[in-house]
Amino acid sequence: MSISTLALWIPILPLFSAAALAAVSLSGRARAVVPALAVLPIAAAAVLTFVVLFGHGTSAATQSQIRYAATGGPEIWLGARVDGLAALIAVLVGVVATAVQLYSVSYMAHEERYTSYSALISLFTGAMLVVVYSTDLLVLLVGWEIMGACSYFLIGHHWERPEARSASIKAFLVTKFGDAPFLLGILFLAHGAGSFRIQPVLAHAIQEGGHGYTAAGAILLIGGVMGKSAQIPLQTWLPDAMAGPTPISALIHAATMVAAGVYAVARLYPVFLVTPAALWILAIAAAITAVTAALSAFAQRDLKRILAYSTVSQLALMVGALAAGGRDAAVFHLMSHGAFKALLFLGAGVIIHKAGTGDVDELNTQDLRRKLPLTCVTMTIGLAALAGVPPFSGFFSKESIAGVAYDTATHSGPTKSLLGITPAAGIGWLVFAATLLTGFLTAAYALRTWWMLFGPLERGWFRSAVEISQRQPKATQASAPAGEAETATAEEVAAAGEWALEALVAESMREETEAAEKAAAKAKTGPEAPRAELLPLVVLAAVTTVFGFVGLNLGWFPSWLGDADGGAYRPSLAGAGKLIQPADAYHLAPALVSSILAVAALLLGVALVLAAARAKPGTDPNHVLGFLRKPAFLGFRADDLQDAIVVRPVQAAADTVGFLDTEVVDGYVRGSGAAARLLGEGLRRLQTGNVQLYLTGVLTGVVVIAAALGFGR
Repeated sequence: MSISTLALWIPILPLFSAAALAAVSLSGRARAVVPALAVLPIAAAAVLTFVVLFGHGTSAATQSQIRYAATGGPEIWLGARVDGLAALIAVLVGVVATAVQLYSVSYMAHEERYTSYSALISLFTGAMLVVVYSTDLLVLLVGWEIMGACSYFLIGHHWERPEARSASIKAFLVTKFGDAPFLLGILFLAHGAGSFRIQPVLAHAIQEGGHGYTAAGAILLIGGVMGKSAQIPLQTWLPDAMAGPTPISALIHAATMVAAGVYAVARLYPVFLVTPAALWILAIAAAITAVTAALSAFAQRDLKRILAYSTVSQLALMVGALAAGGRDAAVFHLMSHGAFKALLFLGAGVIIHKAGTGDVDELNTQDLRRKLPLTCVTMTIGLAALAGVPPFSGFFSKESIAGVAYDTATHSGPTKSLLGITPAAGIGWLVFAATLLTGFLTAAYALRTWWMLFGPLERGWFRSAVEISQRQPKATQASAPAGEAETATAEEVAAAGEWALEALVAESMREETEAAEKAAAKAKTGPEAPRAELLPLVVLAAVTTVFGFVGLNLGWFPSWLGDADGGAYRPSLAGAGKLIQPADAYHLAPALVSSILAVAALLLGVALVLAAARAKPGTDPNHVLGFLRKPAFLGFRADDLQDAIVVRPVQAAADTVGFLDTEVVDGYVRGSGAAARLLGEGLRRLQTGNVQLYLTGVLTGVVVIAAALGFGR
């Protein structure tokens, strides 16, 4: 069996799991087999993705396909296309989906709707694998839309909660708003290439360049990318999607829903490379989204919303990398981010279950570092990778984005490649600046999140204001001369009184804290979480720690990923200019200038939080945002803007149409009926049945006619 034929069977396993679980859910029996039906098929599919990955190796794309429908025009084909991109992303999907299903066995055990929940996760996974392996754009669209439907049901899993219902509807509508142009883009590309299959579409773009149907298709596809990957102006659904169960957040944010938009651009990358307008749109949207989402993450209080805005910001970096010519860097960060973001969400689930809240202000007082030691370690690794701390994977993958953006910005002259073009230098500078600024903000909110979770502000190096005030009067008295110590000014007396009051309050707080800690220690029994929840954390933490090192080898990751058209990557081919892009676009190893600037941005972000906490001990460090804090907390009122630009005009148009329909169109219908009724009523009144009245009428008519004839002569 060929590798591409084997890939055909991989989505079938999750789909079988979904069908079996749906049957169990409808029957209401055999609930004991649900965990096995949920985990084992997904785990088997994950194993097969590794088989496909290693079987494909560094070869060129292969495909197995059968004609599904002869349409009289471009035909629809069912099949699998396996290249390096598909093989790597399928592994990410399989690993994260398996971790989520295993984690959910314990996390969702108390849920009555666990069976249907697991079925939807399996269907979600199968749909994403269809998107990854599909050889036909229309079949890809089918998987794309199934994911949208699954996200609607999973986000609204707790449908009895109003916020879950509204979040699911919002996610569905916003993403569908982007899917409409996405469908049109597919039709334009297929019309230009004469086929819905990916390979002819790419070949047509490479041969004909970015004009006509190719350019229109690329620009229209961006609508779907913005919706699925939550980029401006369609980013508002993702933070609200946190109303769903935490494992669903991990699946959506790490490997499926939001990854699909970036994957679609990477899959059809030559189409975008030959369309400069599409690259500029991607770059501008990515730069704005990355910075604003990072600021919003800094201002949030809910742990899951912090991670949600973080996902929006990190996806923007991937989109920016694609705009700057860094397909390999974008995919590298996509896989790195998938691991550590799944780790962070699953860790957040453990914390929320244990503490009963996701509010970081409340979590700050619960001594989670002692209560959840393993979760603390794994979450620390995840937050370090998010911040870009070396040697964790996030440092290498984000630095590769900064490096490729810098190379694009400083490049001049012709390029040695099949296309002979690179993105504009302006795009490179825009993405490079946005990456550094986002790195600075990411380091700041990652440290702030860690400190609010595991390092309460009233402890350690950040002394509280009460403790500082306790020491101040003693130091003043010790330094004063003996004769002057007895003559205190009014200000000193007031300060001493305040100090005494603060000392009393501090002692009371300390006693209450110790009592609460002792009570919590007595109440704490058993491990911090079930093994089914902790095992995925350990595995993902290990991947997050070591995965970044694959970027140090100049040829390993590009060789496995392959070229943008599905061809094989070889350093010799890159050097000879026989690949889609210039040789530098395939290098992921850290560069000197970009690495120095990235580390500097990291240190500045850390210093900002430390200085903010030091300046106002005992308070949330995000006060440093100043006047930006409230608008950032509200997501810069993007919902209000959408309401003003889209919702209200549409509502006004709907009201106008309703008025015209009921008062104008229906008015004519009602008027004709009323006129006929009045005419009939008048005629009815004449038909009284009185013979004398009839004769009088006839006589009157004869007289009138005779008079008219007489006067006429």
